[in-house]
Amino acid sequence: MIVDRLLSADRPGSRVVTVLLVAIVAVLALAPFLLPGAKALSVAAKILVFILLVASYDLLLGYTGIVSFAHTMFFGIGAYGVAIACTRLQPTWGAVAVGIVCALVLSGLLALVIGLFSLRVRAIFFAMITLAVAGAFQTAASQLSELTGGEDGLSFKVPEVLSPSFSFSEEPFLGASLDGRFVTYYLVFVSTVVLFLVMLRIVNSPFGRVLQAIRENDFRAESLGYRTVVYRTLSNVLAALFATMAGVLLALWLRYNGPDTSLSFEIMLDILLIVVIGGMGTMYGAVIGSAFFLFAQSYLQDLMKLVSDATEGLPLLPALFAPDRWLLWLGVLFVLSVYYFPAGIVGRLRLAAARRAQGGGAS
Repeated sequence: MIVDRLLSADRPGSRVVTVLLVAIVAVLALAPFLLPGAKALSVAAKILVFILLVASYDLLLGYTGIVSFAHTMFFGIGAYGVAIACTRLQPTWGAVAVGIVCALVLSGLLALVIGLFSLRVRAIFFAMITLAVAGAFQTAASQLSELTGGEDGLSFKVPEVLSPSFSFSEEPFLGASLDGRFVTYYLVFVSTVVLFLVMLRIVNSPFGRVLQAIRENDFRAESLGYRTVVYRTLSNVLAALFATMAGVLLALWLRYNGPDTSLSFEIMLDILLIVVIGGMGTMYGAVIGSAFFLFAQSYLQDLMKLVSDATEGLPLLPALFAPDRWLLWLGVLFVLSVYYFPAGIVGRLRLAAARRAQGGGAS
């Protein structure tokens, strides 16, 4: 079947997971028509970027068993590559291409160097090395103001067809404005889908099976003749390249990049949370986890305000659900998700589906 080929024969493994994936993809595909307002469309675009970013990190953590804190560095390199190229050169597709190529080359070389020199040490030491490298890169980006704009970042122009002022038609089509934002959104959407399917193919290839074997028992994989350092290094490079492309898409959407936008350690924490929520070692976990987490992050405060207003006059409840306490409730939701879904949402639902299938077979 065509679907099996697109998904590299990696089916969701659960009807509930399938329904969730179809619903999320459908909403994201039709977001310009279904979601009125700039905020809703921006949230949808951010979800797409994070799907790609989190999936690339899951390739590293969930499939290879490598803990790295330098993933946002590659994310930032992609964003800065486009921002600097479009600032120094004319805002053309050629400038965007130059920025992407330079960012990919730099990310690939850095990931290769980090992999070759660091992946021979134990996991905790590798994690600390990547944390130090990421911190140094963020400091450099903040201080090289002539190149990166420093703490203020870079606002830049994009090719005309991606500019909000560009318009195909004065009349809306099915409620959607046919302007540059419309084009940019679908550029982000199509790019995310294609790159996600490429990653899905990688993890389901013989190369991906070796990565999973290394994750489970690297000594046994080494004894079978696989050069585990080589495979880990390649996994590190591939994850970096996909993270770089996620940064490129974010920069094109925002037409801006700064240290807090793509290099912040808070983004790294968000990536870790989403991987845990969605499920490590499951590419589909990146889709479901990103959608749930970013929706909660973007709209939990608004929902709490509605609850606070609705319970006005009652004791404690209005204060408990005050919008200023949204981070507290976001933390509670995370703790509950980890408690009830220790293997992540996708992992738990797949396990439940497998148990039901075994029970049906036994009966």
